Amino acid sequence: MKRILITGYKASELGIFSLKHPGIPIIKKAIQKKLIALVEEGLEWVVVSGGWGVELWAAEAVLELRTNTCPELKLAIITPFLEQEEKWSDDKKNCYTSVIERANYVNSITKTKYEGPWQFKERDKFLLRNSDGILLVYDEDTEGSPRFMKQQAAQLAANHAYPILTINAYDLQNIAEDEQGEQHGGEDLSGDQWEDLDTYKDNTDFEEI
Repeated sequence: MKRILITGYKASELGIFSLKHPGIPIIKKAIQKKLIALVEEGLEWVVVSGGWGVELWAAEAVLELRTNTCPELKLAIITPFLEQEEKWSDDKKNCYTSVIERANYVNSITKTKYEGPWQFKERDKFLLRNSDGILLVYDEDTEGSPRFMKQQAAQLAANHAYPILTINAYDLQNIAEDEQGEQHGGEDLSGDQWEDLDTYKDNTDFEEI
């Protein structure tokens, strides 16, 4: 598997509305743990669409790995349409811009701004077609938007070799507890702050890589 697609919950689905929420670094560490193992097996590219939530945090996780552990790992950001960050807050825009500027490849499925839900459907089809497997931050007990991508990935996997990897609430809890242990009595990252994980609130040349 040389190209893996990463997606998962939107920030709002996890009840995360601040860039400083303690859950974000936990999610990033869980993703990095998976990626390090995959890099050892030949992974070269991580593909995300850059939405605010797991996708953008995954991109940040890749960039951190590229700096510290896996310098050869590459990041591709394929957005569904142009300027998807247009209505985001300034803090989120700055975060997004920082990631975009450091990615190895950036493109959009459609060359217009948002026009309709069909652009997200085209994005999903394209990303699945141009990846060798998928990593989902998704828990079966906490439904949300990742469910639709998992269903499509399962249909693809029924006829092709397409691994579907997941990070669930249990995995995140383990990372949180490990972090707490390393801090020797530091801030509790495992208690009420993780309740939101159990309750859901509600054509390009990319193939050349």
